[in-house]
Amino acid sequence: MKQLPYTYCQRVFLRLRAFLLLTVLLVASCAAPAAIVPSPTVSAPATSTSVPASSAPVAPTATTVSSGSAPTSTVGAPAVGGDWPTYHRDNARTGFDPAIPSSTSIAPGWRSSALDGDVYAEPLVVGGFIYVATENNTVYRLDRATGKVVWQAHLGEPIARSQLPCGDIDITGITSTPVVDPTRSLIYAVTFVQPGRHELVALDLEKGDVRFRQPIDPSGANPLTHQQRSALSLAGDAVYVALGGLYGDCGDYHGWVMAANASDGKVLAQYQVPTQREGAIWAPSGPAIDAAGNVYVSTGNGSSVDPATFDFGDAVLRLSPELKLLDWFAPANWVDLNRTDADIGSVGPALLGGGTIFQIGKAGEGYLLHADAL
Repeated sequence: MKQLPYTYCQRVFLRLRAFLLLTVLLVASCAAPAAIVPSPTVSAPATSTSVPASSAPVAPTATTVSSGSAPTSTVGAPAVGGDWPTYHRDNARTGFDPAIPSSTSIAPGWRSSALDGDVYAEPLVVGGFIYVATENNTVYRLDRATGKVVWQAHLGEPIARSQLPCGDIDITGITSTPVVDPTRSLIYAVTFVQPGRHELVALDLEKGDVRFRQPIDPSGANPLTHQQRSALSLAGDAVYVALGGLYGDCGDYHGWVMAANASDGKVLAQYQVPTQREGAIWAPSGPAIDAAGNVYVSTGNGSSVDPATFDFGDAVLRLSPELKLLDWFAPANWVDLNRTDADIGSVGPALLGGGTIFQIGKAGEGYLLHADAL
């Protein structure tokens, strides 16, 4: 899953060490291709298990600067009042808000020099506040109008590049986009902390206090060969966390999706892409979720280059809320995509409405899929 260099759009909030520029959000659209490439007919069993969660370590405390009014909106349903509580506004992952008129220009609103690390995650907007997470494992609540820090919570020492077998981020802390749950008054984020583990952390929206933190690494997996790049998703009582590998494809890693209880962070289920290795789930958008709670993810290249042995690399998967494999799609040239590291999963699925999904990857070929019959 050797990730391509980040494009401009992926770098909008990247490398902002101690600097944040608030801009007007733009709405973009794209045309869907006319044809669907048939998928191969070889199938393989899914791996989905329920596993107990380990005991949570002691949580660091947050630094509270001040507090503000509680935001109100619903994650999973259309966001209101200009809120963007999750990556690209809602679980469809389209980044489209019909209530916002087309923008003709972008101008700075304010600048803040308060951040303590690089920002790979998309900032979130709920009520009068902006939530930003850094690679130094710090989450900030900023005043939406002024950029003033309301609170900040440092969640542990991040991982240096020298501790990892490969990779291109130094240091690594919170890389993925968190998700806000206004109904529980929580923001969820995944940290990468010493000596090398991923943890799902829930913070109180008002004060930044840690409500819980739980290990989120898949059972039996090596955390040092896995990167948690994909945005978190929230649906009902579950937080979904996807994992892949590091830049350089080193070590024994797989694509994973974890489901954790939104109230206490304990792992409810996990799904492993059934490759011999690889098959990362690393698209920054994270899992897309439909109205029925089905989870859609795309995978990076798998290790199989045998046309008779489809391993679910370079595929779009539909999983149940309990992470059982329900359906899948792969391009007819999936072997070539595996062989050339041309991940279809470099971009996540976008739910367009009307029962359709748009998917595109490194090869630049887009697919319009039927959501109920991939």
